Amino acid sequence: MARTKEFDPDAALQSALELFWQRGYEATSMADLVGRLGIGRASIYATFGNKHDLYLKALDRYGENRDSLLLGELSQPGPALPAVRAVVRRFALEAGSGEQRLNGCFVTNTAAELGAHDAEAARRVEASWNHIETLFRSALVRAQAQGELPADRDPRTLARMLLVLMQGLRVVGKASGDPHLVRDAAEQALALLD
Repeated sequence: MARTKEFDPDAALQSALELFWQRGYEATSMADLVGRLGIGRASIYATFGNKHDLYLKALDRYGENRDSLLLGELSQPGPALPAVRAVVRRFALEAGSGEQRLNGCFVTNTAAELGAHDAEAARRVEASWNHIETLFRSALVRAQAQGELPADRDPRTLARMLLVLMQGLRVVGKASGDPHLVRDAAEQALALLD
């Protein structure tokens, strides 16, 4: 007879995500995970696989949560450009203050820590960035069709610029104690949409 799990795998994955997000892959040991999740190594391995597998599952969860938020923000009916501006300003605000500033972006952190030598992590990072670019491009195409964005602007190039800006905001915000630094950069980039 199969034993039932004595823990909530969904809650355990969320706890692992938070720990990896705060500390990174290399700085998080299996002992740290056992302590944070409150379950034994055998249960972690049986449910999630090894530490690397668990990290990738946590990264996937982060992307699902963040991507659904972005999709909701950027696909609202009505004018599209205010939604684009609001997303960029939200990222700048988060990058300049609070716990989000200290953690940065889990995807960006993964790119910096693992992207150069971990093909699976790099693929997930690239897929995440492609998805964000697509969401921005779709919103900017709508803005252009609605007359909010000048016809001579390239939505694809602008979407790429916003993607790179947002990743940079997270990196700079994480290291800098000056919230004006990231907000000023965001506002300057948004001026390109006028």
